[in-house]
Amino acid sequence: MDKFFNTAGPCRTELHYMVDPLQRLQGVRKLIDGQQYFSIFGPRQTGKTTCLYALMEALNHEGRYTALTVNIQVAAGGRDSLEAMRMVAAAIYRQATLHLIEPEWPEAISEQDENFDNLQDYLSDWSRHNRRPIVLFIDEVDALSEPYFRTLMRQIRSGFEGRPRGFPQSIALVGLRDVQDYDAQTGPSSTDLPGIDTPFNIKSTSVVIDWFSPDEMDELLHQHTHITGQEFPDELREELFDITQGQPWLVNSIANLIISDLLYSDYQELIQPQHLLTAQQLLLERRETHIDSIIKKLSEAPVKLVVEGIINGEAPDFTKFKDALAYTRSMGIVTRKPPIRFANPIYQHLALNTMCSVFLESMPTDLVNIENYWYETKLDMDEILEEFQLFYRRFAETWMARYEFKEAGRQLLFIAFLLRLTQEQAEFEWDMAVGNERCGITMTYQGQRSAFLLKLRHDNYSRDEGLNQMVRYLKRMNLEQGYLLLFDIFWEERVYREELEHKHKHIILIGM
Repeated sequence: MDKFFNTAGPCRTELHYMVDPLQRLQGVRKLIDGQQYFSIFGPRQTGKTTCLYALMEALNHEGRYTALTVNIQVAAGGRDSLEAMRMVAAAIYRQATLHLIEPEWPEAISEQDENFDNLQDYLSDWSRHNRRPIVLFIDEVDALSEPYFRTLMRQIRSGFEGRPRGFPQSIALVGLRDVQDYDAQTGPSSTDLPGIDTPFNIKSTSVVIDWFSPDEMDELLHQHTHITGQEFPDELREELFDITQGQPWLVNSIANLIISDLLYSDYQELIQPQHLLTAQQLLLERRETHIDSIIKKLSEAPVKLVVEGIINGEAPDFTKFKDALAYTRSMGIVTRKPPIRFANPIYQHLALNTMCSVFLESMPTDLVNIENYWYETKLDMDEILEEFQLFYRRFAETWMARYEFKEAGRQLLFIAFLLRLTQEQAEFEWDMAVGNERCGITMTYQGQRSAFLLKLRHDNYSRDEGLNQMVRYLKRMNLEQGYLLLFDIFWEERVYREELEHKHKHIILIGM
């Protein structure tokens, strides 16, 4: 069977193209040899499970350790902490029977075993009777609720000093986030564990499994070329990295769509740059599990807080922002480092279209009929904005009252207007991030470029600040004219138009 780009479950070397998983776990061998406990984390669909299985197999093949990867997600369904730990032990036993030789199995146990006392004793007994030091990777640790996680931490901490003969030599806790970042809403937190030691006074470090670098993505695509002779053009590879930023599932999914769905696995066909755009459209239309999960996350309170802050450029509620940002980053939706933006253009496109969807479907047909504004070879942008201004005055207040994403509603209403007006045939350059205090949009339609800066008017300083921000934005976009849309959140003198020169730039100020 030909190899293919994997989009479901862990990668297997005999079936899938894959970046060497062990090179993505730099430093882990040293931690294991040093009898360290540590954390491995990374957003969803980054290949954590693939890396864990590859390392488990490599360690077992070398023969120095008994290594096992176990997914403990099932324990989240336990009725109490005792049952949850018994389910963890049962999961360890089942995995051992699948991946280890019988002399290395722990004591047989089922989820209904009434003789089970605690996980610490179970791991201690296994370690004492095993012929090699044990290395245990506990995956999906963040699936546990706070009380169960609390119990797991106590029992690992209590057994730690007995390693390597009386407890596993090395344990890695694996999840979406570094364990110290968990909170009670999305998982455990060190602050939720009073009176006990969390792994942080025994763990040495945290290992991040991140997205592909450009070189790693090229390595993945080159494997297909090496086997089939079918090349991905340089232009396509560069664009693929730009739109995915190396997110492994997106890279594999788009490559798989191009090869399997568009070219029907005909390796004699040339891969063209336009195949990338078509594959991206198919990916979004099909709403497969990963895409659907991102869409659903947008309505969760922590994600909403961060995403709306990106779109409106405002600083969110600081009392909630730290935890909300950590959670949103664990989903891979936003960047890991400031400035806080959408993690890649595909996620941004997905978020904006999802959050604009009710507006997109509700816009009056005459308002968004682009033929009404087309004169000879260009759009009359002044007339377009005048019509939007009238529409905004009549409907915005009512629509905002019923809208889910109120904090970024004004910006999203205008974004929806542009998307519907151009039937998504325009090219957009977005400049949005938490703390920017504005949202920049450059739209190119039929060769005509138009720049917009969307800003909330909180006080009398907002106007002059917006003008200066508009000048900087126009310089960066290499344009001489742009539109500053100033949304008055107090609805005072809210609809007006002013045309002015500011620092040698022509700015049309649209008051909303």
